[in-house]
Formats: sequence, C-alpha cells, structure tokens
Amino acid sequence: MAGNREFFNRRLHSLLGVIPVGLFLVQHLVVNHFATGGEESFNNAAHFMESLPFRIFLETFVIYLPLLFHAIYGLYIAFTAKNNTSRYSYFRNWMFMLQRISGVITLVFVAWHVWETRVQAAFGAEVNFQMMENILANPFMFWFYIIGVISAIFHFANGLWSFLVSWGITVSPRSQVISTYVTIGIFIALSIVGVRALTAFI
Repeated sequence: MAGNREFFNRRLHSLLGVIPVGLFLVQHLVVNHFATGGEESFNNAAHFMESLPFRIFLETFVIYLPLLFHAIYGLYIAFTAKNNTSRYSYFRNWMFMLQRISGVITLVFVAWHVWETRVQAAFGAEVNFQMMENILANPFMFWFYIIGVISAIFHFANGLWSFLVSWGITVSPRSQVISTYVTIGIFIALSIVGVRALTAFI
C-alpha cells in the first residue's frame, strides 16, 4: 500500500512539474521577455495577464496548489534520494544531483519572488516594469534573480527528461540520448529568454 502511494506521489510530482508548473514557467518567461520591447510593451503584457477572467481561481488551482505539492514532495525527494550509480550513467547521476540542488534554489527564489510581487500586489503595489526595475537595480538582487531564473529553467528542462522516462515516453537508450539533447536545447533557449528579460529591466 505504501509502495503504491509512493509510486502515485512520484508520478504526480513529475506530472505537475511539467503540467501545469512547467508550462506556467515558459509562459511567465515569455511575458517577461516583452520587457525587451520597452516599458510599455511589458506593462501591456503584464496587464493582459492581470485582467484574465477567473485569474484568482486559475492562480490558485493551476499554479499555487500544484506548485506547493511539487515543492513539498520535491524537498522530500531531495533529502531522501540517493544517486543510483548501478542504474544510471555518471552524467545522469550528476544531473540527478543537480536536479535536487536546483530544486531547493528554485524554491527559495520563487518564494522570494512571490513575496516581492504577488504579495506586495495584494497590499496595493502595482506589478509593472518600474517595480522590476527597482528590484533589479540592486546588484545583489540582479544576480540573485539571474541564479534563480537559470536554476528554475534547469530544473524544468532536466525534470522534463525525467518525466519522459518515468512516463514511458522515452524507453530506449537512443530515445533517452535524443531527449537529453532536446532538453539541453530547451534549457539554453529558455535561459537566453530569461536573462534577456532580466537585463532589459536595467
């Protein structure tokens, strides 16, 4: 019984990391990338997201609750899992370890980012270009955001590889090698988008 629960929780953790949390990450990066077009471009994109119907419902049940489960169970995995050198290659064991480290870094970053933006918005602040410009004007915060964003992207891209394996989509060694290159490409592409957006605010 406990084994079945563990299997279910791990599958759900994997699924939620891609859908909807991973998709939200991609969407969030794309919206932020509008900052490269200037202040008005970003504010229009942010305002559009803010004005979506049922926004509170969507944020709660499509973002925050799945993210909360993924984060809590992810911490459990991070502090209980051991590298499996007999089953996976040296490279994959490094990716396994980096997945756990990046998960913890991402959790700290996301918690702080939510505090600086969504929580402040609840107190009446406006989430706009100027808010992010003010935050990132501090060099420490700028590099904190750089590390946090890249960590989140790595965690998603590498987690996508694990998702494809655990859900039986990439079973053969060849398909897993191909998915490794694909997910590395996703990591590089999204990292460029994320870093460009951050530098646009300064």
